[in-house]
Amino acid sequence: MKDGRTHLAHKAEHAVDMDSGAILGVTLQGAPLGDTTTVMETINVATENLAAVADDPRTADSIHPDFMSEAVLDKGYHSNDALLDLQEMQVRSYASEPDRGRRDWDGKADAQEAVYANRRRIKGNRGKELLRSRGELVERSFAHAYDTGGMRRTHLRGHRNILKRVLVHTGGFNLGLAMRQLIGYGKPRRLQGLFAAIFSALLTVWIALWTMMRRQMARIAFPSQLAVLSPAA
Repeated sequence: MKDGRTHLAHKAEHAVDMDSGAILGVTLQGAPLGDTTTVMETINVATENLAAVADDPRTADSIHPDFMSEAVLDKGYHSNDALLDLQEMQVRSYASEPDRGRRDWDGKADAQEAVYANRRRIKGNRGKELLRSRGELVERSFAHAYDTGGMRRTHLRGHRNILKRVLVHTGGFNLGLAMRQLIGYGKPRRLQGLFAAIFSALLTVWIALWTMMRRQMARIAFPSQLAVLSPAA
């Protein structure tokens, strides 16, 4: 682990949509693997999921044709191979670049081009904005699954079973986003107060309508008195 301890651990990665904050793909890989080794599998899973949604006629209209065109990464994912792989996929990278000092590009013209192109993008206004929002969106999904959700430690046996458990957690996260978009509430517990609020609003409307009806009935039953009393009022 990062603090020097040794655990039986797995490494989970999330691919998150930068517009909605929804989780597009989840992978569970070996803990000893570095970020630059695992990032392409996560991006490939997210691309496959988006392609499946785009091929479905029920949801095709909600997917942009160029659905996998940009990837925003932190500095742990920055490497020559990762940037070259993204460039081959025609995906524009926005990866924070660690300070490696002066580098030797002899015989690495393709890698130099990919690294310099990424450097130009992250120094622009759009790149800075994307990098700022990346941490917020990704950490929100991690907090839901591993902090609030209690998945930092799991007692399931086997890589496949743990991945299923993570997928259930991330599916609940996306369901909460959909509920918040449709009804304004992202958690089932908040529906307890929603029903009381709806009943209170309906009761208020019913009382207002009943009061108007009583006044109208009074005017019909006593027209002469209302006509005499109006000028005095």
